[in-house]
Amino acid sequence: MEGGQALDTRTLKYLKALVTILTVTMILGFLAIVALFVMRFGEMARIELPDEIVLPEGVRTTAFTRGDDWFAVVTDTDEILIYSRTTGNLRQRVAISSE
Repeated sequence: MEGGQALDTRTLKYLKALVTILTVTMILGFLAIVALFVMRFGEMARIELPDEIVLPEGVRTTAFTRGDDWFAVVTDTDEILIYSRTTGNLRQRVAISSE
């Protein structure tokens, strides 16, 4: 019976090592994911948004997006209004047609 116990002891030590390695790997993976989130959201905090956007009378905003030198507002009247980031002036007006 002692031969069986020695085998069981070796097997248990092997399983313990595998579980330890898996645990360390999962912890490192979790920390890497947290670090990526922190770095990505840190970049988002630096995004400069305009203080105020002057929209045409009676128009409500449904979405907002931005590019390098412009920002766009999608309105409830199915239009996209593209403004200059530097001047804040309306650059382009795009009508969205429904099919």
